[in-house]
Amino acid sequence: MVRTNGTNGNGSTAKSKSPSSKKFSPQQKIELRAYEIYLERNGAPGNPLEDWVRAETELLAKSRKTAKKTDSVAA
Repeated sequence: MVRTNGTNGNGSTAKSKSPSSKKFSPQQKIELRAYEIYLERNGAPGNPLEDWVRAETELLAKSRKTAKKTDSVAA
């Protein structure tokens, strides 16, 4: 029997894991961001190494900002 009301049969809501809720390794995060950069230029030819470095730089900067916010909240 197929249920379309979002329950798992016992009345509770079925929880599906989306890719965004999954824990990614730092390398996987960089790979994903580099791919997004590729998509932003609509798949036009580019330099994969430059995409990787840009993705890595962006993620490191984002990580530093998050760390600073966490440190200031803890203080």
